[in-house]
Amino acid sequence: MTTTAPPADVADVSTRMSRREVLQALSGLMVGMFVSILASTVVANALPRIIADLNGSQTVYTWIVTSELLAMTATVPLWGKMADLYSKKLLIQLSLGLFVVGSLIAGFTPNVEVLLISRVVQGIGAGGMTALATIVMAAMIPPRELGRYAGIFGAVFGVGTIAGPLIGGLLVDTSWLGWRWCFLIGVPFTILSIVLLQRTLHLPVVRRKAKIDWLGALLITTGVSTLLIWSSLAGNKFDWASGWTALMVIGGLVLLALAVVVESRAAEPIVPLSIFRNRTVSLATIASVLVGVAMFGGTVFLSQYFQISLGKSPTVAGLMSLPMIFGLLVSSTVAGQLITKYGRWKAYLVAGAAVMTVGMLLLGTIDANTSVVVLSIYMAVLGVGVGMLMQNLVLAAQNDVPAHELGATTSVLTFFRSMGGAIGVSALGAVLANRVTSLTTERLGPAAAGGGSAEVPDLSTLPEPVLRIVQDVYGTATADLFLVGAPIALIALIVVLFIKEKPLHTLSGDERRAQEEAAAKAATH
Repeated sequence: MTTTAPPADVADVSTRMSRREVLQALSGLMVGMFVSILASTVVANALPRIIADLNGSQTVYTWIVTSELLAMTATVPLWGKMADLYSKKLLIQLSLGLFVVGSLIAGFTPNVEVLLISRVVQGIGAGGMTALATIVMAAMIPPRELGRYAGIFGAVFGVGTIAGPLIGGLLVDTSWLGWRWCFLIGVPFTILSIVLLQRTLHLPVVRRKAKIDWLGALLITTGVSTLLIWSSLAGNKFDWASGWTALMVIGGLVLLALAVVVESRAAEPIVPLSIFRNRTVSLATIASVLVGVAMFGGTVFLSQYFQISLGKSPTVAGLMSLPMIFGLLVSSTVAGQLITKYGRWKAYLVAGAAVMTVGMLLLGTIDANTSVVVLSIYMAVLGVGVGMLMQNLVLAAQNDVPAHELGATTSVLTFFRSMGGAIGVSALGAVLANRVTSLTTERLGPAAAGGGSAEVPDLSTLPEPVLRIVQDVYGTATADLFLVGAPIALIALIVVLFIKEKPLHTLSGDERRAQEEAAAKAATH
């Protein structure tokens, strides 16, 4: 008797989670995703108070943000690989548990040294949550239906990124709470997420006899960390063109080259190099890096623009981010619903990249006199573009790879987007500092520029004529950042145009995996 493999997109769906079960599980995932993203951004407006209370230095100021981002970015590929080998439910609860531990230590920290360690623990947990949330979604939900949910997740990611400074500002400005609640506020919600997932997430456990490529993981993590540390220190602690730059860049690239060699020979590589033979994955990866650079690199400095150039308080600066959040929320959700209804997705990638480019160009025209209404419109345009583009890049790649590579593919895209963001923040931060220094020197003379240190000024101590000049300088310098980001967004648009649209699968990741394993078994008999 001949055994035949099941036809495409036909499989036993009796074990598929019902829509109600999916929504219940997604509620736990979304809570966990929100608090993990929030951890990266909530300290933005609280840092001056934290540093003052703990007697930290300017170097520590940078590393409170960078240490969490480094740990999150560098561990994403490892979490993704483990998701292909072990219980996704167990891994996601482990990552949330680590996040709770890190948050508690940070909230009760007695000094900056313990705070930095806690931020690393938080980052490892957040890296797991960021990678695994999308992987678990792909395991539960067919790509044809994924757009509806992916749009909501994209909105959660964007809201967590942009709303963090607002929440942090409110906590710091509330006398009976204070900066420690920037870390503690996520603990009850994370515990709630663990409980919800324990009760609602039901995925089959795939047991495979395989070993993690720990050498590859070490080389990737060390290589990436070296490059990220370089990008965060260059322009601040040493010049971009310096011996330290040469040492760290060459060292990081050598480590990554060794990682490629190790990964090409490993039986179970952390990042299967074969996935880059897939045109959609390669193009989506490049686009994700560019989106990370443009979005994070440009928007992270808007809060500083609001406070220095426009003279707003931390809380008001956070509230001014709402138009971008609203634009991202609406476009991400609506695009997801339309993709699920009609099964077409490329148009939203192209439109998103085009609108993001326009938003960057519009924000490149701002200055210290730009009205709040005009600024809000420009920010909403940028949010709409990012909302249509960011999460749908993941959907396109997940739809075009075998089910057993879903974890690795998803984590690779998340990893490169985060790395692009980290490098974008560092590089554009250096551009901002140089622009501020040169414009201040031009307008007020070398002494006023602080000898090139580009320290953030205390506006309350400046006389009125100097205050107006400083506000104008920061307005012009911030606009220049978006003019630098616009060509990067345009390259993302060009890359997206070359992604080939393919019909969305109607089976979930777990169903596709069972089908592929059955077909492989049949082929060997």
